[in-house]
Amino acid sequence: MNAIAFHHVTLTLGGRDILSEVDLAIPENAFIGVLGPNGAGKTTMMRAILGLLRPAAGIIDVLGAPATRGNASVGYMPQTRGIASTAGLCGWDFVAAAVDGHRWGLPILDAAGRRDVQRVLDLVGASDLARRPLGEMSGGERQRLLLAQSLLGSPRLLLLDEPLISLDPRYQRAMVELISSLQRELGLTVLFSAHELNPLLGALDQVLYLGGGHAALGTVDEVITGPVLSRLYGSDIEVVHLNGRIFVMSGAHEIERDDHQHDHGHGHGDGHTHHV
Repeated sequence: MNAIAFHHVTLTLGGRDILSEVDLAIPENAFIGVLGPNGAGKTTMMRAILGLLRPAAGIIDVLGAPATRGNASVGYMPQTRGIASTAGLCGWDFVAAAVDGHRWGLPILDAAGRRDVQRVLDLVGASDLARRPLGEMSGGERQRLLLAQSLLGSPRLLLLDEPLISLDPRYQRAMVELISSLQRELGLTVLFSAHELNPLLGALDQVLYLGGGHAALGTVDEVITGPVLSRLYGSDIEVVHLNGRIFVMSGAHEIERDDHQHDHGHGHGDGHTHHV
């Protein structure tokens, strides 16, 4: 069984087709990097998989059933938001607030709920953060708590929306290694969106690259090529391999780096000026 299948799916946002007539099948227990230029639809695709956005056309199957809101088998880690309203919460309460889908507001947990919170804190190596206020944590530490939230209830599919955003290279490496380890240990399917390919290279099974309303799914060698990316971008793209890294170039410009500099890490949806 595939973890996710798109059957002739069109996704529309603000009167614009973000993805058009997309067919794809993502296998179970795979680590998929989701990439693409600004406005390509990475966040929109995740919202559709979560059942939060109905396709304008086509069918999305998730773990063998139609995509629906509140699927307990799907965990979601959103892009980092400001923590002003939660800065006073300790790590335990921040994670506990997401039990049973109640992301904000502190529920009264039974013994099973408390065990689940402790389980996910242990999984992400954040037990030491349980009593610390969020306002005193680094970005990398808060990202681990968001990852812990997404693991509550033992989901089979994880959707991670830009978990590396605003992290320095050291924390990026640690986050990718942690998620890759959990993916193997728990037998998860992971969709991991990112603005850049290179931090994911050691973990990927496949790449899902979005652009121009279309999608290309396959191995890095199959998808990250000049011809495939030129078709998705609608312009001439060159792929350069150098010292174990891959650079996607349009003329003299490195696309992924230039896009990210224009974004500054603040985008949370689809558009022309931020990552999706």
